[in-house]
Amino acid sequence: MTTRGTDFMNDQHDHGALGDAEYAEFMELAAEEGFDLEAVEEAIDEAGHGPLPVLAVVGRPNVGKSTLVNRIIGRREAVVEDKPGVTRDRVTYEAEWAGRRFKVVDTGGWEQDVLGIDASVAAQAEYAIEAADAVVFVVDASVGATDTDEAVVRLLRRAGKPVVLCANKVDGPSGEADAAALWSLGLGEPHPVSALHGRGTGDMLDAVLEALPEAPAQSFGTAVGGPRRIALIGRPNVGKSSLLNKVAREERVVVNELAGTTRDPVDELIELGGVTWKFVDTAGIRRRVHLQEGADYYASLRTAAAVEKAEVAVVLIDASENISVQDQRIVTMAVEAGRAMVIAFNKWDTLDEERRYYLEREIETELGQIAWAPRVNVSARTGRHMEKLVPAIETALAGWETRVPTGRLNAFLGELVAAHPHPIRGGKQPRILFGTQAGTKPPRFVLFSSGFLEHGYRRFVERRLREEFGFEGTPIQISVRVREKRGRKK
Repeated sequence: MTTRGTDFMNDQHDHGALGDAEYAEFMELAAEEGFDLEAVEEAIDEAGHGPLPVLAVVGRPNVGKSTLVNRIIGRREAVVEDKPGVTRDRVTYEAEWAGRRFKVVDTGGWEQDVLGIDASVAAQAEYAIEAADAVVFVVDASVGATDTDEAVVRLLRRAGKPVVLCANKVDGPSGEADAAALWSLGLGEPHPVSALHGRGTGDMLDAVLEALPEAPAQSFGTAVGGPRRIALIGRPNVGKSSLLNKVAREERVVVNELAGTTRDPVDELIELGGVTWKFVDTAGIRRRVHLQEGADYYASLRTAAAVEKAEVAVVLIDASENISVQDQRIVTMAVEAGRAMVIAFNKWDTLDEERRYYLEREIETELGQIAWAPRVNVSARTGRHMEKLVPAIETALAGWETRVPTGRLNAFLGELVAAHPHPIRGGKQPRILFGTQAGTKPPRFVLFSSGFLEHGYRRFVERRLREEFGFEGTPIQISVRVREKRGRKK
């Protein structure tokens, strides 16, 4: 038993979720089809990774956080994205440096002084640090350390996460002395950087890689007897606190004051259906009259922090109101983070027949892309249908951890391609040659093809994978590697 477990761990490390024999067989197949084996290995390795480590970029307004984030992610994906429903609420990005991939949480999206400058900086930093494995603290070297910077330093000390100090706006040798003055913050060596021109960012990112763990501290589901982690997410005022109190069968302190000082995040251990679950606290976003737009941004940061720490996202939507753009953004955030998902429609007891009819139509049009997520109709006020929450969560987790053996997958792909070939484009007909599932949590597939597969065809493949193998409650990630043009295969 132990040997097998060790082998499996090695397999996971060496080649995603494939066992030794399966891997050898797969590589033989790739060689027969004329693929570059190094590229195949790289593709499996990339898709087989577990959750990526998270880097938070924090600092007071106008020190260049967003410029630095753009620099880290390589400008291919600006902080304000041209993507429907994601635009300014997007706070997490994927980045790569020296062959290592990680996520970046940007706190530069809301600069207005909504709470008093110290409080707004502290709130942003706090949410981001909560999700992070390491932190880049950006200080404007040309201004020097301010009182707000000192407040962030205190926050970082309490959090105990590894910190890389970035002395930004050092555009030339004359600014080096300004950077050196930041040793006084007591966070170690200040890295002089010009985020705008790229000067010094490579050295700073080398320091970031040293600070980041190879993999996040929380390896999902492996702690013996450790409770599974659930993030209860949704826009402000949909009833997250009420739902948490109802499932806990008591009033828990979940609605926290939003103040300049950090509060200890409350992760609730709650017994449901005879099992203990850990509910990651996301309910502490407090509505205030003068918070207005800023609240949405804080809610996004808070949601990102909770989702990064969780295995399942339970998205709470107010059934009595139209499905909003913010509801869709929150769903997108959970899907992109690759978490298992359950959609809970709250205030179901208040709906009349007409509203139910229109809600069903809205779900089809606004949430059609996540038709695979289990749905429960609940009432946090009355406790209606709370017993359905646990089976839905268990279903989503099972889908999230499902793995299809390579042999079975290729038999399925063979039948699929024979029955539904890719449309001919420009006189060519690309074909899926073979594939493998390189990882789980969420299921990640790599398909190897003779040419570019169109987006519509990839969606069709995903739909058929779901019909054949289930995958209820989980996003599926599919990457395609195209065979390079080369001589005739042997």
